[in-house]
Amino acid sequence: MTIPTQSDNSEKRQKTTGGIIVATGWSSGENEPHPLLKMGSITAVKRIVLTFQQVGISPIVIVIGYEAEKIEHDLADYGVIFLLDEKYETSQMFDSAKIGLSYLLNKCDQIIFNPVSILMFTPETIKKMMECGKNLLSPSYHGKTGHPLLISSELIPKILKYNGNTGMRGAIKNIGVERQWIDIDDEGILHDADDIDRSNELLKKHNQLILHPFVRISIEKEFMFFNSKTKLLLILIEDTQSVRNACKHIALSYSKAWNMLNELEQELGYTVVERKQGGRNGGKTYLTKEGTEFLKKYQQFEQNVRKYAKDEFIRLF
Repeated sequence: MTIPTQSDNSEKRQKTTGGIIVATGWSSGENEPHPLLKMGSITAVKRIVLTFQQVGISPIVIVIGYEAEKIEHDLADYGVIFLLDEKYETSQMFDSAKIGLSYLLNKCDQIIFNPVSILMFTPETIKKMMECGKNLLSPSYHGKTGHPLLISSELIPKILKYNGNTGMRGAIKNIGVERQWIDIDDEGILHDADDIDRSNELLKKHNQLILHPFVRISIEKEFMFFNSKTKLLLILIEDTQSVRNACKHIALSYSKAWNMLNELEQELGYTVVERKQGGRNGGKTYLTKEGTEFLKKYQQFEQNVRKYAKDEFIRLF
C-alpha cells in the first residue's frame, strides 16, 4: 500500500525519532569498511549522521564492529552513541540491528533504521517519513523499495522476538503489521556505496542538500566546563546507572569522565552525580535532583538555540 507524502496531523510531527545505523563490516569492493569509505571529504557513516541530525533525529545509535575505534574517533564530536556488536565477524545485519533496537526501546516514539551502505538519501526523504505517522514504512523510488526503514517503537518487542533466518524482512512478515510505502523522488534510497561511479554523480546534489548550520554549544566561566559531550555523559549515566558503562557508549576514558564530572560539580557549586556503593552487582551512580534539573535546562537551552540558528540559516541562505 502506497500512502501520500503529506500529513495534516500536527501531533504526529511531534513524535520523537531515534536513529540506528548498522556500521559493523566491510564493503565488497574497497580496502576500507563501509563506515569509513570516503564519500566526498567525509566518511559514509558521518554523512548519514549529518542527514539524521538535520531533521532532528535523536538519539542516534551507531552499532559498530570492525575498526570500531576508528569509527568512534571519526564521530567523537557528533553526539552519537556507540554500541559494540562483539560478534560482528559472524553476525548478520539483523543481529546488529537488534542491538540498536534493544537500546532504543522505550526511549523514543519511532526509529529510523539504516545500513551504512545506503547513504545518499536526502533529509527531505527522512522528514516526510517521520511525518507520516505510520507504524512500519519504507520509501519507494519508481516502484523499488529502498532504505531507510521507519519502525514504530511499539513494534520493537515483536521484532526482537524473531529468531528466524531471513533477517529484518522475516521479522517484518512475522509481526503481523502491514508495511506501507511512501513514493519518494529520491534515487539515493536505492544507492549502494559500492557503486562508486554513481556515488560521484549523486554526491554534488547530496552535499547541497545537507548544507546546514553546525552549532557547538558550551557553558563557560574561566574555561569551558559543559558541552554536548558532557551532556551525553549525563544522559548515559542516567540511563545505565554507571559511569563506566556510560563511557563505553561514547568512546570516553573512565578517568576522563570523572575529571569532567568533578570539574562540572566544582563550577556549578553542587553535586551532580551520586555514588551508591555495595550490593551484589556493585555500586551504582545516579544523577542528583539538581543534576537532573540542570541537564533538563541545558537540553531546553540547546534546543532553543539550534532552532533559532536553523530558522535564521533558512531565512538568510
